[in-house]
Amino acid sequence: MPSERSPGMEWLNGPLVWAIDEWHQAMYLFPRDCPRVLLWPKEESTQEDVDRYLGPSAARIVAYIESSWADTLENTSIYRYQLPTTTFEDLEDAGMFVSRVAVTPMATTRVEGLPERLASENVELRVVESLMPLRDVWNSTLHASGIRLRNAKN
Repeated sequence: MPSERSPGMEWLNGPLVWAIDEWHQAMYLFPRDCPRVLLWPKEESTQEDVDRYLGPSAARIVAYIESSWADTLENTSIYRYQLPTTTFEDLEDAGMFVSRVAVTPMATTRVEGLPERLASENVELRVVESLMPLRDVWNSTLHASGIRLRNAKN
């Protein structure tokens, strides 16, 4: 099912090559179908929201996954592709870029030990029974990214 897009942006549901910048790459250091919520403070974030969702963490990002995905995260390898930048357009949204034409990777790297890699990116991993208690975070002053949430427990 195509994602809901604002008028004029429906083309984002077409055939595209997606890429992410270095700062945001931690959002994708997970098994492909793993549901996750990633949070970080913005300049306008309130202390109340920081305390409620991030607590005393010193991490730049807090990532929540469900406990049913913990073993998969621990035992999965992913591949990171280094792509030429010439055909990519900046979506100005959480470090995402798209190319409307096919792109040949310049290099491919296997990434193992995902929990350790997340820690090296200054991401705090929080394993919870369900992501549902986080549903109100989108009404907060934090940046909230939800990825593959259709795979989360109801």
